[in-house]
Amino acid sequence: MIEKKRNLLFLILGTFFIANAMLAEFIGVKIFSLESVFGFNPANWEIMGNKLSFNMTVGVILWPIVFVMTDIINEYYGKKGVKLLSYLAAALIAYSFLVVYAGIALPSADFWINRKTENGNMNMQEAYQQIFGQGLWIIIGSLVAFLIGQVTDVKVFHYLKKKTGEQKLWLRATGSTLVSQLIDSFVVLFIAFYIGAGWDFKLVLGISLVNYLYKLTVALALTPVLYGVHRIIDNYLGKELAITMMREAQEDN
Repeated sequence: MIEKKRNLLFLILGTFFIANAMLAEFIGVKIFSLESVFGFNPANWEIMGNKLSFNMTVGVILWPIVFVMTDIINEYYGKKGVKLLSYLAAALIAYSFLVVYAGIALPSADFWINRKTENGNMNMQEAYQQIFGQGLWIIIGSLVAFLIGQVTDVKVFHYLKKKTGEQKLWLRATGSTLVSQLIDSFVVLFIAFYIGAGWDFKLVLGISLVNYLYKLTVALALTPVLYGVHRIIDNYLGKELAITMMREAQEDN
């Protein structure tokens, strides 16, 4: 019964973790205005010589959830559990992009290419390629940033846990997320746009700071959610098993 609970919980957490990571990659092709969501005017902050607003990839909606899930998995299954799921997620994301590119390369049916819409004809092949055919550097940057961010999150989380013990979940979870998100925000843009597209370094750094400010705010806002999920899991496992798993996870590091 105990092993069944352990395995089922790992399956549920792992599936949700990987699903969100993959979805974040695919929906991330769209850029949205955060200010417009709330009816505000663009911020137009002057950062390093560039006027920047909260124009961000839609993927930022899900990435904070991924990092919260990382902390939950870290809490109960330790470094090995997080690394296993992170490598698996990265491999599946890479596989998904290969499948998508194969789909783009397939010849289109003539009747499907030109689709009539209210605004005239639409070339569906071009639309399909534009939406799903992300640039190679963006894919590489995203995968590298994801793996580095996950490894960093694990290390910071357990460093803080050694300092605080079983108490102050908010500190180790939020602290590890803030550090890992800082690295993730910069690495993905540096690889994708500084190396891959030749953007100015100050522009890349400025956009990274704006993205990080958003992620920092969301990470703090998700703290109550973290405690809520923790309580649900503890109730499912039972107090004794939950404590045992958390101690084993800590000893594993």
